Amino acid sequence: MRLLIGMILGALAQMLTFLQLQGQYKYEWVKSNFIWMSLLGIPISLLFMYSVRHLVAAYDGALWPSRLIGYGIGVIVFIAMSKLWFDEPVSLKTSICLILSIAIILIQLFWK
Repeated sequence: MRLLIGMILGALAQMLTFLQLQGQYKYEWVKSNFIWMSLLGIPISLLFMYSVRHLVAAYDGALWPSRLIGYGIGVIVFIAMSKLWFDEPVSLKTSICLILSIAIILIQLFWK
C-alpha cells in the first residue's frame, strides 16, 4: 500500500511541477504570475517529500528504489503531459526513453 501511495503522490507532484514550469507556454495567467506559481512549489515539495517517505518505507529504508521509481514516473508524466497539452510528437527517441523509464520502474517493482 505504501508503494502505491508513494507512486500516486509522486505522479501528482510531477503533474503539478509540469503545470508550474511549462504552464507559462500555455496559459497567460501563469506567465504573468511567477510569484504565485513559485509559491506552488511549497505544496509540490511536500508531495515529493511524502512520496519519497512512502517509497523508502515500502523498500525497508532503501533510498535508490524511490529515486529510480520517481525518475521513471517523472519521464512518463512529462511525455504524457507534453503530448496532451502541447500536442508534441512522440519521436522514436522519446518512445525509447519512455520504454526505458517503464523498464526502470518494473525492475524496481519486481526484481527482488
